Amino acid sequence: MQATPKRTPPLPSVLLMLAVLSCTLGQVQPATAGDNNMPLSDQERALHVLNRLAYGPRPGDLEQVERMGVKRYIDQQLHPERIALPEDLQARLAALPGLQMTPAQLFVDYGPPSFDRSASKEQQQAARQRAARELTPQVHMARLLQATESPRQLEEVMTEFWANHFNVFEGKEWVRYWVGDYEKNAIRPYALGNFRDLLGAVAHHPAMLYYLDNWLSSGAGTPGARGRFKGLNENYARELMELHTLGVDGGYQQADVITLARILSGWTIDVDAMKAGAAPFRFVAQRHDNDPKVFLGKPLQASGYQEGEAALDILANHPSTARFISTQLVEYFVSDRPDPALVAKLSQKFLATGGDIRAVLQTLFDSPQFWARSNYQTQFKTPYQFMVSALRAGDITVRNAKPVNGELGQSGMPLYGWLTPEGYKYSEAAWLNPGALLRRINLAGNLASGKSPIARPEGTPAPSNAEAPPLDPQQLLRTLGPAITPQASAQINAAPENQRAGLILGSPDFMKR
Repeated sequence: MQATPKRTPPLPSVLLMLAVLSCTLGQVQPATAGDNNMPLSDQERALHVLNRLAYGPRPGDLEQVERMGVKRYIDQQLHPERIALPEDLQARLAALPGLQMTPAQLFVDYGPPSFDRSASKEQQQAARQRAARELTPQVHMARLLQATESPRQLEEVMTEFWANHFNVFEGKEWVRYWVGDYEKNAIRPYALGNFRDLLGAVAHHPAMLYYLDNWLSSGAGTPGARGRFKGLNENYARELMELHTLGVDGGYQQADVITLARILSGWTIDVDAMKAGAAPFRFVAQRHDNDPKVFLGKPLQASGYQEGEAALDILANHPSTARFISTQLVEYFVSDRPDPALVAKLSQKFLATGGDIRAVLQTLFDSPQFWARSNYQTQFKTPYQFMVSALRAGDITVRNAKPVNGELGQSGMPLYGWLTPEGYKYSEAAWLNPGALLRRINLAGNLASGKSPIARPEGTPAPSNAEAPPLDPQQLLRTLGPAITPQASAQINAAPENQRAGLILGSPDFMKR
């Protein structure tokens, strides 16, 4: 008689209900609840930096950070160029051909006939589908590989932070071709550098020029204002001030939006140059508004292309920009409710250093607010943070990006998938709801079982039990250390052994950072 396959029973419904209720009702406490004045222990400090400067610990990380000390770890992370990338990671990134291509090469190889206005809708759709089928998975894989495996974790965190701050939507036609290069060459190299350099790299990249339509913008009545380039487009100018620099309360007026759009008229994408293999950015003087301008109270001389650079200088060094960026950094690294005193301190450092991101972060990581117990294990993970931290904790190698992004999409946070320019929110209020929690718990069980398709290349069959051992719950508990409270550990260890790893990754404790 054929043996009946052994089935893994579902996670205990009582524990699931407790997990959902405790998160939903806001009853999750820091790992050591009680006296908020009690300093963090060495192990808690190690966990804290691994949760905030990184996407959580991998096996052995807690012990390593404890040995080296958090001060040295922070200094190391602030200088990623000093940290060698694993050879295997370098090889896997190099094996993604789409990530090695220039914007012009990407446009020529994947674009036709999508940029050919004489092509049929069917031909254009086929071109977009080919890019989605061949190029998009490579872009997603590059992000996920680096987030899960790179030892330069702060660089990965800040790359995600700035890519979200300067959001582009990959689903908008040509943006799909360039979003990988945008992150690789306009965001990542400047993630810990100078804000003005970052701002300039974003402003010149075809992904942003196309996404917010500045490539179409022309000064009214200029010789080049004709056809689809006829008329002034204010989209990029508005978001450049509202979302990228000054903030919505930054002190600008609608007249400044119009003026900035006039300043940036003629900043465009040169399709013909790309067809010849040249860089896509071009300033077209015939489409630039050369009339006198006053921007944010400052007169600008009519100087063509240099007007745009002068405007970026003004925006990057504005006190409102310093305050807006500092507020966002505090919200990301410390608390959803930013301390005004810490925001002011970071703003001062931003202005004093000319927008040195590394110096601002060092000030943040040195602050008592960052180390306060009241801010320890209190931030609710976004879907992306939860996914990446679970993969890291379980030491699961991403070999298929599609199920990862599918899960992120179901959770409301697909990679490069936010339609509008403001990007995803990081707050607890944006992501904490019962439905999302149940999805996370189900994902935790799937990852813990060893059957997730994430860990095997696309198209390969599901492995047998012998080939795919489940995650070891004791190893997970050692990896996460004080992230899982003694009370939660006791509940988990009381459950059947084959359910414990799923309960760890699906626990309320693991959903916090």
